[in-house]
Amino acid sequence: MLRLAVHMVGYRISALIAVACAVLGGAALITGTGVLAESGLRSHLPAGRLGGADVVVAADQEYHPAGDLPIALPERRTVPARLVGELAGLPDVTAAVGDLGFPAALVDAHGRVVPAGDPQAAGHGWSSTQLLAAARIRGHAPSGSGEIAVASATAAAAGVKVGDRVQVVVNARPAAGYRISAVVDATGAGILFADTTAVRLSGRGDRVDLIGLRTAPGAAERVAAEVRTKLNGTGLGAVTGGSRGDLVSPGAGASRSLLILLAGSLAGVILLITGFVMASALAVAVAGQRRDLALMRAVGATPKQIRRLAAAQSTVVAAVALIPGVALGYLLAGQFLRLLADLGVVPAELPLTISPLPAVATVLLTAVAVQLSARGATWRTSRMPATEAVAASRSEPRNPSRIRTRGGLLVIAAATTMSAVPLFSRTVIGATATSIAGILAAIGLSLAGPALVRGIGDTAARLTRSGASAPTWLAMSNVRAYALRNAGIVSALAMAVLFVLTYTLTQTTLLAATADDTRTGTLAQQRLSAPGLGGLPAGTLAAVRRTPGVRAAAPVSTTTVVWPYQQFGDTEAESGSAMILTPDASDVLDLDVRHGSLGRLTGDTIAVSSDVARSRGAEPGQRVRLVLGDGARVDAKVVAVYARGLGFGTIVLSHDLAAGHTTTGLDQSILIRTDGTDTAGRGLTALAASRPGLTLENTNAGSVGGLKHASPEVWINLATIVVLLVYLLLSIANKLVAATAQRRVELGALRLNGTTPRQIRAMMRREAAVTAATALTTALLLSALPLALLGQGFLGRPWPAGPAWLLPALALTVTATAFLTIELPTRQALRTPPADVIRTL
Repeated sequence: MLRLAVHMVGYRISALIAVACAVLGGAALITGTGVLAESGLRSHLPAGRLGGADVVVAADQEYHPAGDLPIALPERRTVPARLVGELAGLPDVTAAVGDLGFPAALVDAHGRVVPAGDPQAAGHGWSSTQLLAAARIRGHAPSGSGEIAVASATAAAAGVKVGDRVQVVVNARPAAGYRISAVVDATGAGILFADTTAVRLSGRGDRVDLIGLRTAPGAAERVAAEVRTKLNGTGLGAVTGGSRGDLVSPGAGASRSLLILLAGSLAGVILLITGFVMASALAVAVAGQRRDLALMRAVGATPKQIRRLAAAQSTVVAAVALIPGVALGYLLAGQFLRLLADLGVVPAELPLTISPLPAVATVLLTAVAVQLSARGATWRTSRMPATEAVAASRSEPRNPSRIRTRGGLLVIAAATTMSAVPLFSRTVIGATATSIAGILAAIGLSLAGPALVRGIGDTAARLTRSGASAPTWLAMSNVRAYALRNAGIVSALAMAVLFVLTYTLTQTTLLAATADDTRTGTLAQQRLSAPGLGGLPAGTLAAVRRTPGVRAAAPVSTTTVVWPYQQFGDTEAESGSAMILTPDASDVLDLDVRHGSLGRLTGDTIAVSSDVARSRGAEPGQRVRLVLGDGARVDAKVVAVYARGLGFGTIVLSHDLAAGHTTTGLDQSILIRTDGTDTAGRGLTALAASRPGLTLENTNAGSVGGLKHASPEVWINLATIVVLLVYLLLSIANKLVAATAQRRVELGALRLNGTTPRQIRAMMRREAAVTAATALTTALLLSALPLALLGQGFLGRPWPAGPAWLLPALALTVTATAFLTIELPTRQALRTPPADVIRTL
């Protein structure tokens, strides 16, 4: 069977090239998604400043929901300092260091902040140099509270050396002078203080961030096992090897979970599209072999043998394309990870995990898809009586399958129903329903397409029955007679249009709605922040309020909250960003509060968006259980419900509730509402200039709603759309070329009957025009309702937001694809004398 399958491959090379291209692209996309998912599960950041520690003891930085993947907690959980002495006494432990990290920033002679690593944890005690790998120290340890040591990169950037005096802003304290006692050449050294000074400045006398242990050679795993036994049940753990890097910065380590979420969100769409494309390509390939398969049935082949032959042939072609496809997938994953790093979604140091697992999964999924598609495509021919199969091998069924048509209409009806979700849920999930509805509508079109194309053909044939030119009459007759063949082409083109329209306009509409919420809800004209300091220095809020022309000012920060809730009898856990506000936030923000008041945000209270309040039963006065960013479990009372959840998030914590549960405990920014006079503007500008590290910006600078200010998630989705569109168009082009090349006998017969090459080219162009017009029209009709409901739900108008050039560009692309991929193989086919073509039968 395999030998016959390989022999038959050479006779249908054009159709099988389309199959190979579909498999190659699908394998690349599936492998790339798998590599990203595995990297999220198994990759680790470099050990960095913990490279000299053999064992690192730290608190668990994950929340573990039942039956689901762990959720990363980005706020630092601390460790009791007393454990340092206890662990130092364990056998084979040569040194135990309690590491502290706190906000610190060096200010150069020009008043500019010089980067020294993560500004939220750049300050450390001198003893942490024992955790550095191969540190080279020039100078001596800081003595007393007036000396520091700095990393060599920081010293070079600031233009300072040992013995110089510098200004340092530490943990919200005003800038103070220090003398540099040493320069440390090591990764992540930061700014180092005397140990007693570091404890005082951090404000955590009885807690440390983590504990690093140095052990005797070869004893790291044994010590780690003993530490785990000792700390069992305390929520603390011990790690060695590559896992140490994730503990350098919990926020950076948490970025790995984003890869898992991203891969999971892409996997469904990619599997649907690649499955559709491969099935379509195989259907075209098998359709070109119907006569061969029918003749084999006539000489005694059983239905099972026919299906096995088609599956074997397709598997041979797929196997050839799988190897380069899988290799391309690994390269694609690397490029995508670089894109994520450039957008700031993941650290640039996060490596890919390269293993054969994604390749194995891709091979298995592709093999199953090819086998099922090939066997499904030959099912009708293999089940027909031999004589009937031979008779039907040159024609299509006169009437499309009613079951298939009804199934397609049901899928389209389901997509239409799903389109209404944005009217009831103005959330990211509600917007996602529009994208899914577009894909479902495309699948429904592929099922109901033959009946649709047959109806169009019947109408066109009646309109062109008299008075039409020969090429037009032939083109319309072909559309009608070969509805199944043409429907596959129309469905593929329509899917490309549907996918791009719904996915792109969903992203741009979501972006516009978010920007509109933020712009409308922000009463403040300016924002003051200190990104290079790790938080705002103490006294900044009071100084802002004393500035002439300032009417109101309130601190605003963000953190991460995990909300476990009951849904359909199961406990779900959702992690998301949460704002931290004080009771006077209503003076600078208008969240469109529907119930309650932001003025009651004191103590253990929260405010929630109306969508969340409705879906989770969190009405004012009720108490909900939350897990804060450092893993602390709290029982909070809902005091307000607001409508602008899209722009400001689904949950707001009171400043009191979040106190002590963030890494630094400092405010991240201050929103300022002024009287609009130049006096207020000059006063705030002078205040920001007088204090190192402060940055003043207009609040409307990044809320214009254009792609220029889009979030990284939007750019990731748009990049995914571009990749999938290229794959779709290449697959469609190959499919059209293969389908046209298989019509050589038909074109040869027309030429023998007197049709000129010019008339044949005109006929094929008219068919391409009908195909492109049908695909565009159906795609627009199927996307119109979902996009209209999306616009109504998110923007209050029955049309989405997005670039005006998108639809014309898509129409031009689809039309050009249809014409070029039909015109070129037609010209090639016409170069062969018709008698030679007929003789090959």
